[in-house]
Amino acid sequence: MATIINGKEISKTIREEIAKEVAALPLRPGLAVVLVGNDPASAVYVRNKNTACREVGIYSEVYTLPEETTREELLGLIAQLNESPAIHGILVQLPLPRHLDPEEVIMAIRPDKDVDAFHPVNVGKIMIGNFDFLPCTPAGVMELIRRSGISVAGKECVVIGRSNIVGKPQAMLLLHENATVTVCHSRTVGLSEVCRRADILVSAVGKAGFVTADMVKEGAVVIDVGMNRDENGRLCGDVDYDAVAAKASYITPVPGGVGPMTITMLLKNTVTAAKRIGGIS
Repeated sequence: MATIINGKEISKTIREEIAKEVAALPLRPGLAVVLVGNDPASAVYVRNKNTACREVGIYSEVYTLPEETTREELLGLIAQLNESPAIHGILVQLPLPRHLDPEEVIMAIRPDKDVDAFHPVNVGKIMIGNFDFLPCTPAGVMELIRRSGISVAGKECVVIGRSNIVGKPQAMLLLHENATVTVCHSRTVGLSEVCRRADILVSAVGKAGFVTADMVKEGAVVIDVGMNRDENGRLCGDVDYDAVAAKASYITPVPGGVGPMTITMLLKNTVTAAKRIGGIS
């Protein structure tokens, strides 16, 4: 039976470390979160981010804008936040209403305040391995692996999913740790066979029960990034948890695995941004 990688406990430990670091800084890191519209899930995420900031001593500003907010109004707010000395990190909650272009919005955020690491400058830095920030969810996955004592070097890793937010950066981070990485997606031929080669399998497809036991090698490490609802409305991941846990050596649960790490890595990125902007080594 697999060892459970407890994201709640690991996240708690990291947040304690962040709080100590923040308390010792000569400035107070500041994060601005912008929410446009009334998406219920996004509103919950924003509330959780604000609470997490308070817990570790980070200054937080939350801007809740109406659904009909214009392009000019949103870009104007971002321009103000770019210049604000109290703000070191800017996060615009996605998805945005249809009339707003997420790429334009991401491009408007100063790269050194882009704590989501979505700006092309930061994406390029991740590609070459000389990065300031990492996207929060892939960074959280790497911390879970590292703090569980799992070595990545020389391992065969398979990432299911090729999104710009998780799949692609996740593959690059594993590659930077000297793994051999395969990225799978909806057009992959023989997906189950490819997955069965994985020493470390990361699933980020957003389909409940997608990864079944016959897709997993005996003793593999299985990281479930999926956040889905089953037929009873309960939160679940991409992985058929009970069946896969019987074969895997390590596994992340949903909830309580990767999820808690995402906001924790956002806090870490905000502290990094504050130190860089403030010239603190």
